[in-house]
Amino acid sequence: MARPYHFRPMTPADLPRIKQWLALPHVREWWGDPAEQYALVSGDLDEPAMDQFIVAADASDLGYIQCYDLTAWNSGFGLQPEGTRGIDLFIGEPNMMAGGHGSALIRAFVDDRLAQGAPRIVTDPDPANARAIRAYEKAGFQRMGMVDTPDGPALLMARDA
Repeated sequence: MARPYHFRPMTPADLPRIKQWLALPHVREWWGDPAEQYALVSGDLDEPAMDQFIVAADASDLGYIQCYDLTAWNSGFGLQPEGTRGIDLFIGEPNMMAGGHGSALIRAFVDDRLAQGAPRIVTDPDPANARAIRAYEKAGFQRMGMVDTPDGPALLMARDA
């Protein structure tokens, strides 16, 4: 049975946990320098084009997801339908890395955003991050091809309404 996932808006009170998660090896491997990422994530709390959420299941926080308006960033994703949103996320709790949580929480979050009117959701995992790519594919994303982003080469993936 699928667990219900909850996505509550992130607040400054969540920043200590975000800082802890960013320092964990399984997050750092794909998100990079924890201090740099913490500065970016905490700085985006006041960014109107960025929505940030803490992901929870069974009343326990397990990860972070951000959803942003592509027009606010030079993402390198090419021409996308008006209203397309981008997502990035990580599961912070190591014991939640297995069991299909990634694909299930991605599907739940994206289903909700598409139902609210977004025509497309895109993401750009590192092409070497096979676990993330599998999770996005299981959540209904399609591979769109390689793109050059400010963080280097990435696999552009999309899911349409």
